[in-house]
Amino acid sequence: MTIQILPQLSKFKSTTIPLPSSKSESNRVLVIDALTAGDNQISNLAEARDTQTMIRLLESNPPVYDVLDAGTTMRFLTAYATIANQNKVMTGTARMCERPIGILVDALRSLGAEIHYMNKEGYPPLAIHGFKGQKTKHIKVRGDVSSQYVSALLMIAPMLPQGLELELEGKVGSRTYIEMTLELMAQFGITYTWVDNIIVVSPQSYQPTSFSVESDWSGASYWFSLLACAEEGELFLRGLKENSLQGDSKIVEIMDSLGVKSEFSSEGIRLTKQPVKGLKSWDFTHCPDLAQTVAVTCSILGQKTEFTGLESLRIKETDRILALQQELAKFNAQLVEGANEVFTLIPSVEIPAEVQIHTYDDHRMAMAFMPLMTKTKVVIEDPEVVNKSYPSFWKHVALLK
Repeated sequence: MTIQILPQLSKFKSTTIPLPSSKSESNRVLVIDALTAGDNQISNLAEARDTQTMIRLLESNPPVYDVLDAGTTMRFLTAYATIANQNKVMTGTARMCERPIGILVDALRSLGAEIHYMNKEGYPPLAIHGFKGQKTKHIKVRGDVSSQYVSALLMIAPMLPQGLELELEGKVGSRTYIEMTLELMAQFGITYTWVDNIIVVSPQSYQPTSFSVESDWSGASYWFSLLACAEEGELFLRGLKENSLQGDSKIVEIMDSLGVKSEFSSEGIRLTKQPVKGLKSWDFTHCPDLAQTVAVTCSILGQKTEFTGLESLRIKETDRILALQQELAKFNAQLVEGANEVFTLIPSVEIPAEVQIHTYDDHRMAMAFMPLMTKTKVVIEDPEVVNKSYPSFWKHVALLK
């Protein structure tokens, strides 16, 4: 087992972090690009392993799409292979084959796809045998499980002979990711309507265009957390936009309550220290990838906080709720589940001289616990997991002096 040892660093000089590009934007744009009749000029694609896997599979077009541990790649390419009328086997790591895909497969089947499971019903691996003609244009999909199912369906919607009327049932989670998908589609010429819980996309063609991917707000969140937890410091995060398509830009609002002031410029965002105002509660329904970051920050800052909207965390790279509970306990913090899926974050009152963090094959576990280095010596197990979304993360941590 490899480890990464982070020495205690409570203060650091003003540092510029050259953030990586957004994995979420990149993976959507790659699918749209594959569906576009013509040449696009796509720049600044993410270095993340998930995105590089998507690029490799689309370029090489093998009979088996092995997505490794990339959830968006699995869901998006399942829909893409269907509308492209391809015969494909979809598979991935052992953990990927434990992550459900039944809602998406059921929706694609109802539209006219021929798909069957090769092992366990509702889970990869699965075999796609193309698109046999559209059976209906109106389908219903639960909105509270994974926005990636919805995004996968929306991106292929313009290519459907009858278009798509997608009705979202129940509570809609990660709404900002659905909005990102639709706005990216719009930048490639697609029109749509979203009224109440129904999204309508008529049959139409993607139009070639030029597009540059923004820096990654999810990756930015760890630097906000670091500064919030530090005694002294200043950071400049390059390549972020104030009016972002990414839902994780909510980190600005969250961290404003936890002691970080944000100032935008044409080049990015400058972060400086300010007094902690306090964060009594936060609903992560539309930004679940920020939950680990904020949990660690509140634990370190002594902020007792109520968390809601964590439902989707159980089907991520790991069960992130259980993983958080186990690792927070190592420095005497707790994430306690109460009634109606309300969690209470009880902060640490005493942090040990050294904390070793298990990462559960989850990139966000490794990065979210990095800010503990402001208070103690931290040992990160399997630090290479960051390659999934942010391969240069530890190099950027090393920039701090």
